[in-house]
Amino acid sequence: MTLSEELLIAYDQQLRTDAETPSAVAIERLGPLRLVTFPGGRGFVTYQDLEGASAQTIAHWVAEALAFYRNDPKIVRAEWKTRGHDHAPGLHDALLANGFEPDETESIMIGPASALNAEVPLPPGISLRRVTEERDIRAMSAMQDEVFGDPVSDGNADPILHRAALDDGMELWVAEHDGAIVSAGRLEPVPNTDFAGIWGGATRAQWRGQGIYRALTAARARAALALGKTLIHSDSTDYSRPILERSGLHRVSTTTPYRWRR
Repeated sequence: MTLSEELLIAYDQQLRTDAETPSAVAIERLGPLRLVTFPGGRGFVTYQDLEGASAQTIAHWVAEALAFYRNDPKIVRAEWKTRGHDHAPGLHDALLANGFEPDETESIMIGPASALNAEVPLPPGISLRRVTEERDIRAMSAMQDEVFGDPVSDGNADPILHRAALDDGMELWVAEHDGAIVSAGRLEPVPNTDFAGIWGGATRAQWRGQGIYRALTAARARAALALGKTLIHSDSTDYSRPILERSGLHRVSTTTPYRWRR
């Protein structure tokens, strides 16, 4: 068995459980599916595997899951998280038939936290810090909205503030220049596992290629190691994947979110 295969097994066994949704308001079961409700009117469908289900059964589950969210007027959007290594006959077609649209496919990256712990020189005037105040968190979220091409709104900031209020171990890190946030990301230690996740990595275009994201990743890796976490995982875009690969993380699979909006 290769290292990548071992890491993928650890991912499936340790992370594709309730550990994946620590801030859930409610979770309902539909066969192997977990139908999750998050703050802010967001639904989320995930599962450890589909138990060898047929295309017909999977199509039924997709329709039932969508009906579940449609029947809750508070839900305004939902995501079905697929993984490239799953055996899921007919899933893509069933999702499209029920109004889900595929988003960008990302790489599932996993590797030792120690590999990311490096001293990275920062450009002049750039500093890193962990943020905890609402003003800073909203500024961080607004920057990420802009970088990802989304309208700046409270739709992403409010759930992060909710998480911060829970004090569940999540850490928010930013890089700043002259008081303005130019890069950001969060660290999410996963209880009762070897893992911490690094998420939401975003850097303004004019600041890319200068080591800022790499330094921010190293800071989060050091924080993870201090918490006793030995493995890092991330769903990475094509911007961040090469950086993580050069640091020793492995691309073990892919993940594609399918999104539905009311």
